[in-house]
Formats: sequence, C-alpha cells, structure tokens
Amino acid sequence: MKIGDFDLNKDILIIAEIGNNHEGSYALAEEMIGLAAQAGAGAVKFQTFIPERTVSSRQKESIEQLKRFQLTYNEFEKLSQVAKNENVIFLSTPFDIESVKFLETLVPAYKIASGDNNFFPMIDVIAHTGKPIIMSVGLIDFTGVKNTIDFIKNIWNKNAIDQDVAVLHCVSLYPTPPDEANLLAIEELKRLNVTVGYSDHTVGNEAAVISVVLGARIVEKHFTIDKNYSDFRDHQLSADPKEMAWFVQQTKRISTILGKEEIVPQDREKDLVKSLRRSIVASRDLQEKEVIGWGDITWIRPGNGLPPGKENLVLGKQLKKPLKMGDQLNPDDLF
Repeated sequence: MKIGDFDLNKDILIIAEIGNNHEGSYALAEEMIGLAAQAGAGAVKFQTFIPERTVSSRQKESIEQLKRFQLTYNEFEKLSQVAKNENVIFLSTPFDIESVKFLETLVPAYKIASGDNNFFPMIDVIAHTGKPIIMSVGLIDFTGVKNTIDFIKNIWNKNAIDQDVAVLHCVSLYPTPPDEANLLAIEELKRLNVTVGYSDHTVGNEAAVISVVLGARIVEKHFTIDKNYSDFRDHQLSADPKEMAWFVQQTKRISTILGKEEIVPQDREKDLVKSLRRSIVASRDLQEKEVIGWGDITWIRPGNGLPPGKENLVLGKQLKKPLKMGDQLNPDDLF
C-alpha cells in the first residue's frame, strides 16, 4: 500500500497526530509541523470540521470549543504547503462531507476517525474520490470492520477503482489504560488481508512500540509541543518532540531487527556455511578395497565435502585408496 510516494511495504509510516493540539493557533500548527518533521515523523495529521455539522447545536460548550480550535480552509491550504516544504505527508481527518470535498486536492489519502467508521454517507463520498483510506476501528467489532471495508470495496469495484484501505486498531478512550489497550487485536485485523496499523491513545510510547512488533505498518501517535500546554485532554496523552524523536528511532531499530517474513540465511551468515556445516569422513584409518559401513564413518567440520544425508553414496562401496581417520569420503574414491 502507498500513501503518496510512501511505500508501506518498505517502511513504517509514523503519523504525528497534531489533531487539535494547536488549539486554533495557525502559528502553533505551523511550528508543530516543523517539530514533527525534525523528530522524524513521516506524516502530520490535523482535523478538518465544521462545528455545526459535527455536534448538536444544543451542545453549546462543545460547539464553542470546536470554534476556538477550528482552522480555516485557507489555513489548511497553507499548512499543506508547509508540510510539503518540510518533506512530510499532510493528512487531515474530515468530520463532515463538505470537508471531505475540500481536502481532496490537499491529501494523498483520507483518514476516517473511529467515531465515523459507520458514517456511511461520508465514507461513500470518500470512497468515490479514489484515494487510499486509513480507518481507525475503535467502537466497532470485527464484523463491523469487515462490513465497512466491504462497503468501501464495493464502491471501488463498481467504479473500477484500484485502491487500498488500511485499518488501525484503536481504543477510543482518552487516555487508554494499559489493561484496555488490547494490542493483540492487531493480529485479528490481519485476517482481513489489508494493511494494519495502530492509533495510540495510551500515555507513553510503550504500546506504540509494541504495535510495531505486532506488525503495524502505520502508527498514529498524538503529538504536542508541550504536555502541559493547557488543560485540553489530548496534550497529556501526546508525545512531545523529544518523545516523538525517541519513538521514531525505536521504530526504525525495531523494523531493522524484525527484518522480513522469510526464512533464508542472511548474507553474512552464508559466509559461515562451510565452517559450521559437517562433512562425511572416515571414523578410523581405512585400507584400500575396504567396504564402507556405518561404523566406518563420522561427521565433522568443515562442510566442504559430502554433507550429512548423502551417506547412501558411500555405504556399501569399496575404497579405491586408503584413508586416514578424518579424511573426507568422496564418491570418486569409491567403487
């Protein structure tokens, strides 16, 4: 799966989820993109919404907070350019259909939040854009995840769209307690034969690191300039620049250690084959014309002769010449 030019088969995409941690400040949002890039994140992600189309107008406190945190479309356009200049992928989660349409020219993929993984009217619009989709799967069970993926793929099939979807394990608790992180769900998501990842809401980096070991190819980690920036809940569960840099480094290290899903000798290991493998040799001094039996052979290093498993080539055969104990037995020396 690719997000823009980023190949998830080759590297793990770390998304610095800025979300609303800019608290409506364009200057802070711009600064955070730079800090995320310096920390080594591969992408930054925001949230694009129209407050009145996100929560009920009766929830006046929520509406007011969303308005304080809301960035304008023009600001998002400028932030996407900032991200491009910093060489990180720009992403933003839409929370309404109008925002989906606005983001189409700015994002290489769409992110669907856990709260909207059954918001089918919006998912329909997203799927019709033909862009790859990253979907968090909080608040939903395996059957629900499969139903949404099928919904997306049916639209793609009907419109001859060849595209990919990734699903991120997510627990929609802020913060998520360790005993409810349930990271083994990542293994279950692999059954869907799609790219899997993790959207982390725990405090600290431990869960995010473990998700990489379990096979996450996308890891979304909330990002803040300062955990104590304000009393907005997301700051406390977010990684600050120092923690994000540590996480990026650990992810690269773990990815290197994990290697590939194949069982083959490593390149440098191949140089040890002869010195560590065994050859069939004489277990005692043998005379010319002796017939070789099991008691006449043994197996010792190096492995540059007849290997174990080829005893049938020497057993019952007659020697053409005498051999000393430890001499290799070769078919050319036998009648």
